[in-house]
Amino acid sequence: MVLIAAAVCTKGGKTMISRQFIEMTKARIEGLLAAFPKLMTSGKQHTFVETDSVRYVYQPMEKLYMLLITTKTSNILEDLETLRLFSKVIPEYCRNLDEKEIIENAFNLIFAFDEIVALGYRESVNLAQIKTFVEMDSHEEKVYQAVRQTQEREAKQKMREKAKELQRQRMEFVKKGLGRNYGGNSGDAFGSSGGISSSSSISTSSITMADIKPSPTISKPAPSRNALKLGGKSKDVDTFVDQLKSEGEKISNAPVSAPSSASAAASRPKPDVVTDSVHLRMEDKVVVRIDRDGSLQAFELSGLLTLRIADEKLARIKVEIQNNDSKGIQLQTHPNVDKELFKTRGLIGLKNSAKPFPLNTDVGVLKWRWQTQDESSVPLTINCWPSENGEGGCDVNIEYELEHQRLELQDVCISIPLPLNSHPSVAECDGDYHHDSRKNILQWNIPVIDAANKAGSMEFSVPASIPGDFFPVQVSFSAKIPYADLKATQVVSVDDGSPVKFSTETVFYPDKYEIV
Repeated sequence: MVLIAAAVCTKGGKTMISRQFIEMTKARIEGLLAAFPKLMTSGKQHTFVETDSVRYVYQPMEKLYMLLITTKTSNILEDLETLRLFSKVIPEYCRNLDEKEIIENAFNLIFAFDEIVALGYRESVNLAQIKTFVEMDSHEEKVYQAVRQTQEREAKQKMREKAKELQRQRMEFVKKGLGRNYGGNSGDAFGSSGGISSSSSISTSSITMADIKPSPTISKPAPSRNALKLGGKSKDVDTFVDQLKSEGEKISNAPVSAPSSASAAASRPKPDVVTDSVHLRMEDKVVVRIDRDGSLQAFELSGLLTLRIADEKLARIKVEIQNNDSKGIQLQTHPNVDKELFKTRGLIGLKNSAKPFPLNTDVGVLKWRWQTQDESSVPLTINCWPSENGEGGCDVNIEYELEHQRLELQDVCISIPLPLNSHPSVAECDGDYHHDSRKNILQWNIPVIDAANKAGSMEFSVPASIPGDFFPVQVSFSAKIPYADLKATQVVSVDDGSPVKFSTETVFYPDKYEIV
């Protein structure tokens, strides 16, 4: 096929975004787009319409059209398959399929269009690959965010220390009675002209609330009944919320915060644990990509052990690590950590034993990484099996099975994409499910997957669909047992070798887990 251009336009014929893929004048492409609404026949539905020179292939999307302009010699079946992929891309970046949302996300859509077609020919990509290419994850950005968070923590720590220092000064001045001289006529603290004398210098921070005389109470006028009332709910908001509830949407009363650069880090599971003065956090994350036929495309494990010390007396310590790994995971210590001590005795300690660890800072002392193509390394297998039912739709059977039974996966969510504007009919489900009609996703939720509940299945049917509509399947979960068989057994003092009380926190989660 030769694809001339792709465009999103309203049903009234207004073009919102357009991307051409072959060399053509602006006047020519504008003429082709302007001719499209004139060729539409009211009251009839088509998938394509032809002129003497080009073919228009389109798909309605609520109030919009996804339009492809191709040559008449192109394969119509390939045109329709490409059109279906274009139609899947738009809901990924636009929450609402309206003109405002399309214009706001125009650049992301154009970038996604460029990943689908190059020089007029379709690229061999799927929806998951398009999203990955457009995101363009940056290592430099992650380093910058980590440095910035460290700077913010140091600034907060200095602020707390300064506040404690000012509080001590206030208490000392109050005990000495110097605070009572503020505002008086005593020559000990003030000169005859009202300035501060050289024999005594008192900062404004030493003034306490008890030294300030309250001013006479001023009666406030009663607020007007017609005044603006902050925090009140308008009728429009209530009506909109009620409408969403009637459509089956779950409405949360929690305040919505503005998106920030730290939102990705905040989304990571952080178990509530009681932390001691010495706290160890083990973070294990995995990236898994599996073909729909079950073969493993990619498996990458990465982890980090961080140490946080809150008591200055416990800053000179060693951490003993028990390594029961048999897979060949690559371990790497921090440059300031004694590597020989770790290799021979499994202890994490500084090269200079007289030097303490930093205080009130998450210090990464050990990290690990492992890549493999062994299919037995996958902790949780997902088998999604859609089949056409002969009525224009598909019957989908999907099941899970825990392969590593020492793990306990919590809050498991298996997200299955659905065709646009479809409504699944669930016949059987182990666990709970939720249909997100806005994102066109069926979410299968399992509270716990462990050795006692290692397998489960769900069966549903979707009209007007093909098997490729239900991929990629995304999986998310959290666990308190790490994938890497590592464990901090004890913490000892460098000075006398006595054991030190410490707390541990372990989290294992998927950075990306998908079946494509």
